[in-house]
Amino acid sequence: MSLISILTPEIKKAVSLLFEINIDTIEFQATRREFEGDITMVIFPLLKVIKGNPVELGNKIGTHLVENVAEVQAYNVVSGFLNIVISAEYYLNFFNEVKGNEKFGTVEPNPTDKAVMVEYSSPNTNKPLHLGHVRNNLLGFSVAEIIKASGKKVYKTQIINDRGIHICKSMLAWQKFGNGETPESTGLKGDKIVGNYYVKFEQEFQKEFDLELKSKGTVEFLNDCIEFTKTKEWDDSISDGIDEYIQKEGNNDDSEKEKYVKEILHPKLLKKHFKNIYFNKYSKIGTEVQQMLLDWEAGKPEVIGLWKTMNQWVYDGFASTYKNMGVDFDSYYFESNTYLLGKEVVQMGLEKGIFEKDPDGSVWIDLTEDGLDRKIVLRSDGTAVYMTQDIGTAIQRVKDFPDVGGMVYTVGNEQDYHFKVLFLILKKLGFDWSKNLFHLSYGMVDLPSGKMKSREGTVVDADDLMNEMMQTAQTISEDLGKLDGYSEEEKTELYRTIGLGALKYYILKVDPKKRILFNPEESVDFAGNTGPFIQYTYARIQSIIRKAEFDFASKTFSSSEITLHEKEKELIKVLASYPEVIQNAAQNHSPALVANYTYDLVKEYNSFYQTVPILGSDDENAKMFRVQLSKKVGETIASAFKLLGISVPNRM
Repeated sequence: MSLISILTPEIKKAVSLLFEINIDTIEFQATRREFEGDITMVIFPLLKVIKGNPVELGNKIGTHLVENVAEVQAYNVVSGFLNIVISAEYYLNFFNEVKGNEKFGTVEPNPTDKAVMVEYSSPNTNKPLHLGHVRNNLLGFSVAEIIKASGKKVYKTQIINDRGIHICKSMLAWQKFGNGETPESTGLKGDKIVGNYYVKFEQEFQKEFDLELKSKGTVEFLNDCIEFTKTKEWDDSISDGIDEYIQKEGNNDDSEKEKYVKEILHPKLLKKHFKNIYFNKYSKIGTEVQQMLLDWEAGKPEVIGLWKTMNQWVYDGFASTYKNMGVDFDSYYFESNTYLLGKEVVQMGLEKGIFEKDPDGSVWIDLTEDGLDRKIVLRSDGTAVYMTQDIGTAIQRVKDFPDVGGMVYTVGNEQDYHFKVLFLILKKLGFDWSKNLFHLSYGMVDLPSGKMKSREGTVVDADDLMNEMMQTAQTISEDLGKLDGYSEEEKTELYRTIGLGALKYYILKVDPKKRILFNPEESVDFAGNTGPFIQYTYARIQSIIRKAEFDFASKTFSSSEITLHEKEKELIKVLASYPEVIQNAAQNHSPALVANYTYDLVKEYNSFYQTVPILGSDDENAKMFRVQLSKKVGETIASAFKLLGISVPNRM
């Protein structure tokens, strides 16, 4: 039984007996290291219902606990904090209970509970997965595993954006410039071939646009550009750019804003919007690709055939990347199948008065009373928008998996507003499960060399990044010179374990909401809060177990047979918090809580390792117990790292 489960009813009883007051909740926290104690009760909340000095209240409750709870050995009160000292016997008994439990910390799913569906990855089929997808996949997969470990049934899914103008760009460029090349003929992964032709399209379009600018453009094009600068869309883009500048720079000075708009924002937006105007109306290659999209929508056989062929190249490439990354999925949704979903829901919303139709036939929802704005859900020509597709897809998923009672969407923070609107619409439409929808919003990933870009072909490719991490692990491992006795195959597997472990841990140890500056060399450091440091401690524990050539596992020790060293007690305390860490990580959708717990556990173990003899102990009971404790710490490291999708090596 956990400490909180033991202490909570007794503290409630004490408050009732001593002060004739019934309380519902008690606030606990870890005792600060500078004070004696193992767990701390915060007294201050009691002052709302009990008049008195917090130190006096703490002393009365502490005395009651010492007299009535066998596990409480002593207490001290500092201001409004009751620090409770737990007996070593409690920790020894706890360890004996969990040492043989291979599933320690996790909870088996209740068959009657609703399942959770976690969406992640959700790539476009016009390019390979990149560094941003790496964070997305690692977060989504880890959150799914953590929720599963907390006692929920979980489905992992993704929606693949396999249709639209961006897909047609790759297809048209391959048709025009590809000379029939295939993954087989080039030896390249299919997603890389398709990505190369997406870049090729953008290069060809840029050439065309640059020539237009050099010739100073046609009269019609220039007139369109001038007219655009008089529109609300132009005004809104300026306003949004200023807001983004203020948010990023924290500078609201009028003169600085004016300078930014004139020198940076204005030229940037002119180039962006003028390119769009040229692409949509005047570009030869732009006209061709738009016609290809119309042909796809019309089901033209040769276009559909090419679309299927090139998409399959991409799917095969993605499958290889996912396998290397160590992530998987239970189901797949394709936008080509879901883009019409949701249109029937629009009619339902109109009938309920949730949606409203404008004179031009477009359908909207007014969310201004909810602090949002009006949002279009159906265009005037009857075509669906992304919001409508997402509404329909969410409803379809519950039809496909009737036991789903909630969903987690792993999508970057640039889509925060989109998901606020989506969840609110589903709630207004009356779906019970809408209250259990969560947007796992995360920040961008940057490299020291700068932000990623895909159109120019300078994207940080996920496969290349993983290979680079393995090579970095190899270089550092060889420099350390601890690879004697390894076969080449074992070395390769070790480099993979260390390299991918470094990458995953570096990304997952950071709160999802924060932006990351990813430094490959720093992540493979064998010291500090890194994956390899934790993996090295695990390998050290396995070495101890291999050297323990005696039966250490069968005996269970009582307090009369061994006296816990303070370092042993502290280590068991950290172990004991593992189940709570999993629950908190699941509730907060944060693998960072598991990652940093594992680092804390390893730090505590290394302190124990450096302070007390293990195999060198003269006391046979102490020697056996310390190997048992080491083994359990190793199992917990492996368990926690499994939730993060990270492997652990038996030797390093």
